[in-house]
Amino acid sequence: MCGIFGCVLKEGNAAPVIRSSLKRLEYRGYDSVGIATISDGKIYLKKDQGKIDDVHKILNLDDLPGNIGIGHTRWATHGAPLKVNSHPHADCTGEIMVVHNGIIENFMALRTELQNLDHTFVSKTDTEVIPHLIEETLKENPKLSFVDAVQESLKRLEGSYALAIISTKEPDKIICARNESPLVLGINGNGVFCASDIPAFLPVTNKAVMVNNGELVILTAQGYEIKKIRDSSPVSREPVTIEWTAEMAVKQGYPHFMIKEIHEQPETLRNTLRMQEHYLDLLTTFLDRANEVFLVACGTSYHACLAASYMFSKLAFLPTYPVYASEFIEQHGKSVNIDSTILAVSQSGETADTIAAVTCAQQRAATILSLTNVIGSTLTRISRVYIGQQSGPEIGVAATKTFTSQLSVLAQLALRLAKKRGKVSQDEIDSLEENLDKLPDIVDTVVKTQEEKVKQIAKKYKDSKVFFFLGRGISTATAYEGRLKLMEIAYIPSIAFPAGESKHGPISLVENGFPVVFICPKDDSHKTLIGNIMEMKARGASIIAVVEEGDEEIKTLADEYVEVPKGIPSVLSPIPFAVPLQLLAYYVALEKGYNPDMPRNLAKSVTVK
Repeated sequence: MCGIFGCVLKEGNAAPVIRSSLKRLEYRGYDSVGIATISDGKIYLKKDQGKIDDVHKILNLDDLPGNIGIGHTRWATHGAPLKVNSHPHADCTGEIMVVHNGIIENFMALRTELQNLDHTFVSKTDTEVIPHLIEETLKENPKLSFVDAVQESLKRLEGSYALAIISTKEPDKIICARNESPLVLGINGNGVFCASDIPAFLPVTNKAVMVNNGELVILTAQGYEIKKIRDSSPVSREPVTIEWTAEMAVKQGYPHFMIKEIHEQPETLRNTLRMQEHYLDLLTTFLDRANEVFLVACGTSYHACLAASYMFSKLAFLPTYPVYASEFIEQHGKSVNIDSTILAVSQSGETADTIAAVTCAQQRAATILSLTNVIGSTLTRISRVYIGQQSGPEIGVAATKTFTSQLSVLAQLALRLAKKRGKVSQDEIDSLEENLDKLPDIVDTVVKTQEEKVKQIAKKYKDSKVFFFLGRGISTATAYEGRLKLMEIAYIPSIAFPAGESKHGPISLVENGFPVVFICPKDDSHKTLIGNIMEMKARGASIIAVVEEGDEEIKTLADEYVEVPKGIPSVLSPIPFAVPLQLLAYYVALEKGYNPDMPRNLAKSVTVK
């Protein structure tokens, strides 16, 4: 998500080092930037919205004095990308500065508590509660050291964080802490560094110390001290030598952004489960009172909408109409009205076809809701209510973590609406919520246990001239997404259909060795799907099945299979079942000698109609 950096130098000014290091973290976020330093017991601060180079031209970030400082490059999750919401954030006195990557789940409760204690907040961010909480802890316990006050405050935070904190109270040190969000230290002869990722400090040192969850670190010019947040017990950890090149380091050692982002999906799914309740409830309220709901999107986001239409129908008994944004005006432009609700889904929030569709509907008095990854984008500005999918910047052109993050948010909306409407029993709601919480670990298991198997399947089928992707019910959306990934980056013509439709024409293409990918969750469609597999096998197809663990019936029919942990409810199945298809597309592209990060003729955000 965001990028943080801090350094304590023995000699020289920290600000130029911080700025150049943040530049190397800009792939983590680029909607605002800020730096705070300490010199002669005083804090100096510069920050604003915009990319680092643009802000630097106006403010000259390098001329902040002092040999100690922290910096931040932001990807907005709470509050629009405005100067007031950019980091670092301060307490009431301006003596404590904090930069943060992550999501504080209980920030609303903490903010209310602190406001009742006369603390004044200036931003809309979750981060700002942290310096105020430290300030209040010191006020209540004036004998505490600053380090101890930070440690006590951290115990009250729920959610994810990587933090770097400075204060005039102890101006010779930076205090860092980690819970889930990444944090790493760098060491050289002139000082100590902390950062979200290794690339930030790689040009000045390849000596790194990894910080683990639940640890607090005290940085001084002389070195670092690590201890457990829980009980202050000391941790001994020596630096390791990083052999990566700078390019590899940006990708955290992965050869491509796409595979890095596939592996990031457990983390991004956890972030989606930290959605602000207020916005989920608000969006749910608008959906509940809608007469008709159109789910409008393009490409991968459309496939997420298609899956969501099954979720809303099955869980909340709400009929929704997934529509390609490019077709919306022609198909529905004249029929939408004040009783229509549009839920637009776009990773960038700038997709031209989606913006055009939404603008048309808005002009006809329809209610506009949206789900996007970029707070402050055009889509957020023209929506009545919007919500962020919280998956962080996605560099790979072929969307991966975008798809699963969007599905997670849409599933939460469908489940919340079902609860509001009383259409599902409490036992079923409890079970679905429990399974939703398990999805990050399930996806982690799929990546760790099935990646090697997918590599071998990719080797075997890399020269195939065409692929089929088939599924039934909600798995049809998964099939469409698998098809799109393979076409996007491996350039293999691919066809996706609801499996029941395959015999109405497409089956005529099947011959010996023709690869057909079946998406096979163990749901109500399972028996019927077996019949579709048999139809394909009878014509010589090679069956590649994505199955649940223990599905021996389909395993015996398949030529190749990839397993997903069992017990996933059908309405949530597209999230884990899409991951092997992402891996398949990636490894087929590699086998064919293509760069999956730079597919020909495609762009990350399509801003032309």
